Order: sequence, then structure tokens, then C-alpha cells
Amino acid sequence: MTSPLSELHARLPELTLRDQRRLRRRLDGARKVRNRAAQQKIAAEITSDIERAEQRVARRRAGVPAITYPEALPVSKRRDDILEAIRDNQVVIVAGETGSGKTTQLPKICLELGRGVRGLIGHTQPRRIAARTVAERVAEELDTPLGEAVGYKVRFTDQVSEGTLVKVMTDGILLAELQHDRDLDQYDTLIVDEAHERSLNIDFILGYLKQLLPRRPDLKVVITSATIDPERFSEHFGDAPIVEVSGRTYPVEVRYRPVAEDDDQIQAIGNAVDELCAEGPGDILVFLSGEREIRDTAEALSKRKDAEILPLYARLSAGEQHRVFQRHTGRRVVLATNVAETSLTVPGIKYVVDPGFARISRYSHRTKVQRLPIEAISQASANQRKGRCGRVSEGVCIRLYEEDDFLTRPEFTDPEILRTNLASVILQMTSIGLGDIGAFPFVEPPDQRQVRDGYDLLLELGAFDQARQMTPLGRKLAGLPVDPRLARMVLEADRNGCVREVMVIAAALSIQDPRERPADKQQAADEKHRRFADKESDFVSYLNLWEYLQEQQKELSSSAFRRLCKAEFLNYMRVREWQDVYSQLRQTAKSLGVVPGTAPGDEQKIHMSLLSGLLSHVGVKDIDKKTADAGGGRRPPNEPRRPMTEYIGARNARFAIFPGSALAKKQPLWVMSAELVETSRLWARVNAKIEPEWVEPLAQHLIKRTYSEPHWEKKQGSVMAYEKVTLYGVPIVAQRKVNYGRIDPELSRELFIRHALVEGDWETHHAFFAENRRLLEEVEELEERARRRDILVDDETLFDFYDRRVPADVVSGRHFDSWWKKTRTDQPDLLSFEKSMLISETAGDVSKRDYPDVWRQGGLRFPLTYQFEPGTDADGVTAHIPLALLNQVNVEGFDWQIPGLREELLTALIRSLPKQIRRNFVPAPNYAKQVLTRAEPTREPLLAVLERELLNLTGIQVPREAWQPDLVPDHLKITFRVVDGRKKKLAESKDLADLKRRLAPRLRQTLSQAADGLERSGLTGWAMDALPRTFEQGRMKAYPALADEGATVAVRMFETEAEQRRAMWEGTRRMLLLNIPSPAKSILGSLGNQSKLALSRSPHSGAAALFDDCVTCAADRLMSEYGGPVWDKAAYAALHDKVRAELYDTTAEVVARVESILKVWHTVSTLLPASRSTPAVEDIREQVAGLVHPGFVTETGYARLPDLLRYLKGAQRRLEKVHDDAFRDQERMDRIHDIEDEYHELVEKLPPGRRGDDDVRQIRWMIEELRVSYFAQTLGTPYSISDKRIRKAMEKL
Repeated sequence: MTSPLSELHARLPELTLRDQRRLRRRLDGARKVRNRAAQQKIAAEITSDIERAEQRVARRRAGVPAITYPEALPVSKRRDDILEAIRDNQVVIVAGETGSGKTTQLPKICLELGRGVRGLIGHTQPRRIAARTVAERVAEELDTPLGEAVGYKVRFTDQVSEGTLVKVMTDGILLAELQHDRDLDQYDTLIVDEAHERSLNIDFILGYLKQLLPRRPDLKVVITSATIDPERFSEHFGDAPIVEVSGRTYPVEVRYRPVAEDDDQIQAIGNAVDELCAEGPGDILVFLSGEREIRDTAEALSKRKDAEILPLYARLSAGEQHRVFQRHTGRRVVLATNVAETSLTVPGIKYVVDPGFARISRYSHRTKVQRLPIEAISQASANQRKGRCGRVSEGVCIRLYEEDDFLTRPEFTDPEILRTNLASVILQMTSIGLGDIGAFPFVEPPDQRQVRDGYDLLLELGAFDQARQMTPLGRKLAGLPVDPRLARMVLEADRNGCVREVMVIAAALSIQDPRERPADKQQAADEKHRRFADKESDFVSYLNLWEYLQEQQKELSSSAFRRLCKAEFLNYMRVREWQDVYSQLRQTAKSLGVVPGTAPGDEQKIHMSLLSGLLSHVGVKDIDKKTADAGGGRRPPNEPRRPMTEYIGARNARFAIFPGSALAKKQPLWVMSAELVETSRLWARVNAKIEPEWVEPLAQHLIKRTYSEPHWEKKQGSVMAYEKVTLYGVPIVAQRKVNYGRIDPELSRELFIRHALVEGDWETHHAFFAENRRLLEEVEELEERARRRDILVDDETLFDFYDRRVPADVVSGRHFDSWWKKTRTDQPDLLSFEKSMLISETAGDVSKRDYPDVWRQGGLRFPLTYQFEPGTDADGVTAHIPLALLNQVNVEGFDWQIPGLREELLTALIRSLPKQIRRNFVPAPNYAKQVLTRAEPTREPLLAVLERELLNLTGIQVPREAWQPDLVPDHLKITFRVVDGRKKKLAESKDLADLKRRLAPRLRQTLSQAADGLERSGLTGWAMDALPRTFEQGRMKAYPALADEGATVAVRMFETEAEQRRAMWEGTRRMLLLNIPSPAKSILGSLGNQSKLALSRSPHSGAAALFDDCVTCAADRLMSEYGGPVWDKAAYAALHDKVRAELYDTTAEVVARVESILKVWHTVSTLLPASRSTPAVEDIREQVAGLVHPGFVTETGYARLPDLLRYLKGAQRRLEKVHDDAFRDQERMDRIHDIEDEYHELVEKLPPGRRGDDDVRQIRWMIEELRVSYFAQTLGTPYSISDKRIRKAMEKL
């Protein structure tokens, strides 16, 4: 005996599939109930449900209409074969050309088999219009109202009732149903129509059905296809049977007319049309690759009077498309894209012109964008085109290419799955739970690169993570019925408070543009559409248009609104579709908690939301290329146009803004594009200006950050680097300074220790740091002084010291401060240096005493600094001398250098000697050391000590002229730097005398300013009580004296006592002569004619100048005799009286002596021109000129005037007998010249103030005495004279 539950279970197979599954679950649950009474109660309820389900089945079976088949259709002739195949097989392939009737008759054949009662007969179509028209046609043939036995469902329209047996729908609808009906339980039969189109949806359905059929053995699947490769579908479903249904076709003649070399495609089309018109009546269908080609061809053919030219392409308005299908008279030439291959059947076509090209949507792996390139069509497409003209009668197809070209083309067009981005498919598959796309049984598996690109886009949108796992955001994206990019925009808009605006834009982007541009009214259309344009955003244009349409729809009736749309070139059906998509999107988003707000959205937030879905569609203007193009100047007329502005996009793709975009005229620096399509080039079609800073927050999971130039920054107290942020290669941030510590802590710590702690490039208050720097500076200074780089330990030693003590997590000043604050309480000396650790083991015995801070000379002290920079002017030791003390410094002692450099200096001097002398003192450093142990530095001149000690050590005398100080390295010569009161450098030199000469005016000015109350000018008499011998102010010391200023006398400050002595003498003499009447006139009057004549022949400018010279000489004689010069008023008065009393007589004596001198000078001067010019004569000429010249009387002096007379007489005697013994004269003259040269060199080396001293001038007179002894011995000399004696005198200088 069977249980009641088992009886109920046996009744299930007769129910609908849905009811079967539902009630089977209830029965299984009831079996688990142990309580008999409860089980009986549940069984009674299930019984009632089963009875109602049986009644439904009965009603459905009764609702099957009477079925008839049009006999004229080819499919009707194969009805029995198809019935048998479907009955006996789970999958059947029906192959037949368009027009065979398979689309409309197959649902009826399935009904005849009893299908559609226990489940729906699902019938998919690739296009909405086809779904609607097929449903209407089948319902009409079954004589049943649409929506009852036969219904249809497309996007936004559902005409399916409970009694519907046949449900016609788009393949997208069936895919959507998979999400909530995984086993497709509502269907017992599925007809997949137009499978040869191999759209993405069709391939997905076929792959899913292959997985589903084993679980649903009751499900029948019928696949219809044109005769394009039906075997592939058969193989996919385990060699399913193929039923061939021949179409209604007539023979078609194919003619090959390749485009001639001199013609273009339009010319070839014109020739083909001419040829076909000559064949007879009938419409011509010309296939072209795009709208532009259609417009160009239509313009070329518009001049024909024998035919009406009609364009046909997808973007045409519905009215313009409908014209193609209207009845007409005369011939038509229809210019169509490849939509006319299979999607639309153009009636009345007898002739076809096939150029062999089409725009085929193809995904670019390189640029990651969908392209629409013009490509050669496949053989299958070419045959489809040919078949268009065999429907009504015999036809002719002209192919504008070679037959060999046709035979080498691919047999079939690649299915869409091999040419598209799979992101949407992957997202839907994953949300449905179909697993890995790689394991999905597609008819033709997609290229792995496409799969990867699909995942990459989903990663870009945040729908998948790096492990290809769906994220919560991805689940939300899958729930929105739009492209994943658009769905991402909507979800971002929810965060930004602009859901309504972004939904409007997303809906617009998911449909065909509602704005129309009829070929004959493009300008008028553009003017109407321009009202909505926004110069910075094409997306805002959609919003503006939406707001306008909303306002107009509220105010106008539906018919008036339709008329408005037509008048303003807006496609009413697409506007309705836009609104429907928006409504559906809004409804679906509501279930995800995304609800539009009431407040209007901020425009920036809107664009940031859009950007979230377009991150790989960002571009930056290629300014470098634009600049390079612009640099060429004006374009010559015969050259091509300058290239338009390009943008650099993701993965180095280059695109241009489409001319129809509102941004085309004024192109921004940064742009995002809703669509990048490649035709003649890569175009960005819907664009908006963006700011690069919007990108980074949205693309955190995608951007790549690279870092360069990590470096320590003292001001920041941390290691900084330059960050470059790129998104798919586009530089979002070119160079941004960032803290490098978090990026590379290890390197940052190393740089912190090296720069902040070791090099001291840090501003901090830590006591250990300041003390460590002080110790380092002490040792570094010792290195500078010792001119060595091996005293201080190297940086690595210091680095190791800190590296052992500073923790690994201390990477900046802030981290250090935090750590040290805690550590120093327990270990205050942890980071403190000891001086001993800073001195290198190789340093040896270096003492700071050898490198003093100051140089002492007398009571003066001059700071010393040290510089170890070979090649610089101040390399070595520098003595800093205040300008005010410059006059008190002399070179004595400085020649010995500082103690630390003396040995090196002496060594260098010894090495500077000529080789024949130098070889006596090898090795030079040993001799330098011995000299230093025996000498007392700075007490005597260095060279004198060196010569003496070397003589004592070796017995070799080094001549003074053998030394070559110029060969001594500059760093061994002290640099004298003169500074002003603010320690600012005025001048520096290794030569102190040169420095004094250069700064003499500046020094005098300084001394004068200091002694402002003492200096006077314009004096003609003694106007002070006494003149001090020295002036002192602080350490400054000056020497006041009277200065001869010609007509007056002044009191001036002088730098040295020597200058003071010379100035005081001349100043006192001038003051005396200003106050004593000149005796010159009186003396001149008392002279005889012979004397006057002799005196008139002088080198002076006149008698007055000569007598002034004589008076001055006389004054010098008297001043010398009576103790001049004088320093106080009383002494001056006494001197004045004595000079006044004796000036006349003394002047007369001087004039008498000068008269004798001038007589001899005149004689010699007369003889010289008469003598033959020889070196000896020229020597005499020079000697005489040096003795007698303007001012010679004062210069020679009263006491030496008789000697001058003797020197002139000696010159006269030499001149008279110069030719007697020329050889002997030459020999003695050479010896004289040698001594003179030595004397002049010596004088040049002396300070200027020293050159006029008596001992220096005495040597000059000794040389004159030597001339007398050589050339006029009979005249005699006052003392024994020789060249040796003269040289000894020079040595003493």
C-alpha cells in the first residue's frame, strides 16, 4: 500500500516545471514530519496545490491554438523532419537563409509537439524590433491576440500573461532572468534565433545552455542560423543534428570590378551604378563602411536624374529609415552600412555593389578601447551581401575587388566575444555564480588577453580585487542594468550627493544619441542642439537637454511634445528610451539603497562621479608635441595641415577630441572621455574638462607611485623625495615633495644619521649635538691648520657610532626627538663624543701649539686663520691686519712662517736651489730639520740663518741670488689680509709691501679721519704751539708732519717715521722760504756777463727755476747746520732767524759752485753730439743726464756739489780718450753696469719710504766714485773704492 505522499509525488510530472520543483520541495519537507496528524494536514494542503497546478496545465493545453503552416515557406516543406529532430534530440540546429520562415514557424512546430504547456517556449531575438515584429507575426498566424498565447518581453515592455505559451524576447532579457532563475524552470523549450550573428549575448546563452542541459534533460533547445558555419554549433552541443532549410533565392551573377589605379572608391561605385542601370530596371543596394562614406557617395551620385538616392544607417531618424521600405516608382540606389546584410531586408533589391569593407567593432588590446576600424569583410559577409539581390528575381552583384582577394579572405567574421571587452560578461557571470570565465564552455573561448582586459576594467572600477574576487562594490555594480562603467558612476554619485544628475547622464550614455543630424539639415540641427552645449563638458550638455525636455513635457501634450522633438531634431523614440532607462535605473538603484536627492548636485561632484567610471579614459594634452608643431612658423600652401592637438591617454594611447564635441574649439589641459573609438584615428567622443587632483583619490588602487631624489631637508627635519603619480602611464602628479620615511624607512634612517647627526645639517636644541659639533669643529680646524685630512676620523666611523645607538625606527628629526626625550633621562651620555675618539690613529703627534691663533710682532697681535684649499689665493696661513695698523707692520719674522709649517718651508726653499747647489743638501727634509734645531726663528732673516747654518753643516756657501722663492708653494707664504673696522676684507696679498702701496691712500684717509683735530691745511706760518712726533688712538699709530703743498704748508698724518722725516724736512723748508724773501734776484743782478751766460745754459726751464733750485739747496744746508727740522714754535722761530740771516750768502756760494758745474756740463754736452755713437758714448750721455737735470742742485746737496763737478770732469776726460783703449773702456763699463743693475734691483725691492734714505743714496755716489777711479784716476777719490766694497755696502741694506 502506497502512502498518500507517494501518490502525490507521482502526480508531479504532469505539472509545469515551476510547480513541480516547488511542490517537490514541500513533499520532501512533509516526509520529515513525525506527527501523523500534522503530516496528514500538510498532505491535504499539498493536494489542493497540486489540483490547482493541474488545472493550470489543463488551461494552458486548452489554450494551444490551431496550427497551420504557410505552404509557400521552405520551412513548411521540412516540417516533419524538424518535428522528428526536436522530438528525438535535446538540441537541434536549423540552418536556413533569411526568408526561409524558420523564425516564425519553429515556435508553431514546438507547439505541435506539445511543448509550451508545462513550460514556456522561449524564443530569443538579437534586437528589440525583431522580438516585437516576430511576436506580432506568430500571433497573427495563430490567430490569437498578442500577449495571450504569444507574448513578448523587451527592455521596458512586458507583454507576457499567465496563459502565454510562446514568449519572444531579446537575448538580453533571457540573460537577465538567469540571475533569479538559474535552471530556467519557466521554459520547457528555448529557440535561440540568428545564432550565426555570434553576438556576446548569444555566445553566453549557448555556453550556459551547454552547462544547463545535463541538469535539465527535459529542456529542448533549437538553434537557428543562417547557413554560416552551422557545424560549429553542432559540435558545441555534442554533434547535435542539423536540419537545412533552403531560402527563397534566385541565381546571382557575381562580377569582379577592382578599383582602377587612377580611380577612387566613389568613382568605382559610380561606374558600377552606371553598369547596373544599363542591365535593366531594379533597385541597387550599395554597401559602405560608415556615415561619412555614405554622405560622400550620396553627394557624388546626387546629380543622377534616373535614380533616387537613399541613405540607410543606424543613426538615421526612424522616418528616414522608413523611407527605404515605402512603396515607390522608379529606380532607387540605397547606400547602406552592413546593417542591411542580415538585420534588415530591403525590399525590391535586384543589384548589389559591394566595395568589400565594413566598420567592425574590435577591441584594441594595446589601447584598451573599443575600435571601429574599416576592415575587409569575410567571405561569409560578402555572400550575405550577394544574397540580398536574389530575393525577387535573378540578380547581379558587383564586387569592387579581385576574385583572388575574395578567396584569400577569412571564411567567417570573428564572433563578438573575440572582439570585445568582457568586463560586463565577467561581472554578470560572477554575480550569477557561474565561476571562472576561463572554464566557461563558450562556443569559441575568448582570447585570454580579452579576459585579462575584462578583469582589468573591473579592477579599475573597484568591482574586483587583485585576487579577482568580487568586492561588495562589484555586487552592487552587477545589480544595476547598465554598463559597469556607468554603474560605477551612479554608485560614486551616491557618495557625492548627485545621483539624479549622474543617472540622467548614465542613461544617456547607454542609448543612442537622441540628437539627430539629417544629412540635408545638418546646420539647422547643429544650431538647435547648440543651445544645450556646455563649453567645458559634453556631459552637462545631456543634463541641459534633459532639463529642457522635462520642462517641455510638463507644458505640452504628448502629440505636441512629439512635434517639438521632430522640429528640434530630437528622436522621440530615443527620448522615450532615455527616460525609460532612467526610470529603470532609478528603480533598480533604489533596491541598493541609492536614492536621488532633492537638492541639485554640484557640477564638480558630478564630474568626479563620472570620472570614477572613466579612469582609463583620462588624457592630458601633449603640450610638447603641440609646441614642436607650432614652432615651424606659417604653413606653406602646398604643405599638409598642421597636426591637431593630441592627448596622451592610458597606456600611451594618443587621441584627439572629436570635432563634434563642445570642447573641440577650446581644448582643456586635462580631459575625460566617455567613449574612445578608433576610426581614421582614435577619437574621444563625449568629453569634459577635469582637474588632475580629482583622479588620485578615486584611483588609489590603480595609481603607480615612483620616487626619485631622496634627500635630507634641514628645514623639514626629515628625508624628503619627489613623488611621481601615474595612472596607466598618465602623469597625474609630475613632481610632489613627500616625506620618504614611511616609504623607505631603512634608507631614510641612514640619510638622517649621515646628514643630521654626522654632518650636522640639522637645527636642534639637543645639548649632546651642540657639544659634538664643537668637538668636531676643533679637530677640523686642526686639520685646516696642519693641512692634513687624516686627523679627524672619517664619516663612516661617526656613522657607526650613531648607528649602534639610534633605534631602527628613528627615521627623522621628529622620531629622534620622541625617542631621545625618553632615553636621555637614563643615558644622558649615550650619544656624546669624546675628543680622543675623533682623532684618527694615523694622525701622529699633531699639536695645536704649532698652529697658533695669533701672530705677535712687538706689541701688536694679529689673528691667524687657516685655509686648506690648494689653488685658492688665500690657501695656507692668513694674517688679518686692521687697516689702521697697516703702517706699523713690517715683514720681519713673517718669512719664518708658523712653527707647524717651518720644516716644510725650509725643505721647499732648499729644493728651490739650482741642481748643482741643491745636490749638496740631500735629503732636503733632513737638512731642514737640522737647521731648525740650531736656529732661533724670527730673530734674524730666514735666508741669512739658512745660508749660515747650511755653511756650518756642509761648508757650502749658498749665494743669496741662488734662492728661488717663487718656486716655493704659495701655501707656505703667509697671506696678509687687510680688514676694515667691521672685519671686512679690503685687500690681500702675499707681498706686504705691495699691499701697503695699494692701500696707502685708504690708510692715509683712515689716519686723517682719526686725527681730524690735528690735521690742517693752507698754513703759511707756524700756527701751533708744538707738533707731536706721534699720534696714537687705541692701537692705531700715525706720524704727524708738515707737508709741502707748494704755495702753502699742511699738517698731515704719515704711516711711517721715514715718511714723516722726509715730509717734515720738506714742509719746514717750504714754511721758511714762504716767510723769508728770496735772494735770487739780488744775486742774479750782482753777476757778471760770463757768469750769467754760464748759468743760462742749464737743464732748467729758465733762470728763475735754476735760482729757486739754488735757494732750496741753500736752505737745506742751513737747516742741516742749525738743527732743522723743528717741532715747536720757539725752535721754529730760532731756525727762521738763522736761515734768514745766512740765506743770501749761502745761496751765493751755491750759485758759484753751480756755475762751475754748468760750464763743464756745457762742454761735455757740446762734445757728445760730435762724438761717434758707441756704447761708451751712450753710457756717458746717460751718466751726465743722471747728474745734471732739473732740480739736480737740491737733489745733489750743498756738500756734494764739488764732487758732482769732479764726476762731470771725469766724464769729460773719458769722452776725450774713449777711443784710445776701447776694449779696456768696454770691460770697465760692463763692470759698472753690473753693479748699477744690482743696485737698481735692490732699490726696487726696498719699501718706497726707504729708497730715499742716506745709506741707500750713498751707494749711488759710490758708483760715481767707481767711475772716476776707472776712467779718470788722476782726479782722485775721497776714499778707497771698488766694486767689492760697493757690493758689501749693498748687502748691509
